[in-house]
Amino acid sequence: MKPYNILISGGGTGGHIYPAIAIANELKWRFPDANFLFVGAKDKMEMEKVPQAGYEIEGLWISGIQRKQLAKNLGFPFKMLDSLWKARRIIRKFNPDVAIGTGGFASGPTLIMANRRNIPTLIQEQNSYPGITNRLLGRRANKICVAYDDLNRFFPANKIVKTGNPVRQDLLSIHSKVDEAKAFFHLDTKKKAILVLGGSLGARKINQLIESNLEFLEAQNVQVIWQCGKLYFNEYKKYNDLKHVQVHQFINKMDLAYAASNIIISRAGASSVSELCIVGKPVIFIPSPNVAEDHQTKNAKFIVDRHGAILLKENELDTFKIVFETLLKDEGKQQQLSENINELALPSATRDIVNEVEKLLKK
Repeated sequence: MKPYNILISGGGTGGHIYPAIAIANELKWRFPDANFLFVGAKDKMEMEKVPQAGYEIEGLWISGIQRKQLAKNLGFPFKMLDSLWKARRIIRKFNPDVAIGTGGFASGPTLIMANRRNIPTLIQEQNSYPGITNRLLGRRANKICVAYDDLNRFFPANKIVKTGNPVRQDLLSIHSKVDEAKAFFHLDTKKKAILVLGGSLGARKINQLIESNLEFLEAQNVQVIWQCGKLYFNEYKKYNDLKHVQVHQFINKMDLAYAASNIIISRAGASSVSELCIVGKPVIFIPSPNVAEDHQTKNAKFIVDRHGAILLKENELDTFKIVFETLLKDEGKQQQLSENINELALPSATRDIVNEVEKLLKK
């Protein structure tokens, strides 16, 4: 029997790339002889991250619709046509047995052309409110793996499987790594640690919030692990001179960062939310309002409605001091949030998604 050819498309942000790589790794473990090809968007971070993970990738000339700068959309039809043509050429040459989409600009044209050639397709929808690309692709997809309930509003119910989002497997054992983590980050073991996450590129509003509250956080006797993001590191690295603060462009040892922290302040991207459910620490979500369909707020609200986290919108950041200090001083509230968010975890997501891919391969 010839080895399987597996096509995977997803990118634009870490939230689309890392699930795609996790799925590929699990498939590679099950089918060591399989051939893999990723399709991403040129000039986006997948063009760097996917080869680093050991996989080949082809780039499409594609970008998303700009909702706030309409003039930038003038070239979109040409980019879409070019991407459809190139995706068609890639698929003809690679001849995949299955095509998997994890979201992002490139997954649209790639899965459209796969559908036209009657190649089985699977969508992994990470958010509680799907973007327009996945809503369109869902009509013809064979299987749709989701992380939230009630998505039959957007997709055919008979195609939906609730699997959760793929997460780093090293997060499953963070509670045994607390001492190692505190030593790794050189933390004072007598003080609580706050972990601040703004996503892979960073979040300006969160960074500005932390900068303006550094004295307040010092007065609360907490230490701060602050992942400010690639775009902002040069601006904020000066705060590494403060004794209670450490600023990171990017954190490679996320398992240790989670293990070391007592409270987490985070954006509410789908992958982050899924990871934080497994981590089971008290979380203050500050969702980005600048994403399609405001899906980060919807992701956070799903957790908050189940008493698993605190939601602080960007237009409410003037209440941060009260919200944070109240949580810091209420050990019972911290414990309740930890238990409730952890109950929403779906730790076997990667395996369950690949089970669905395997069914499509063996049909």
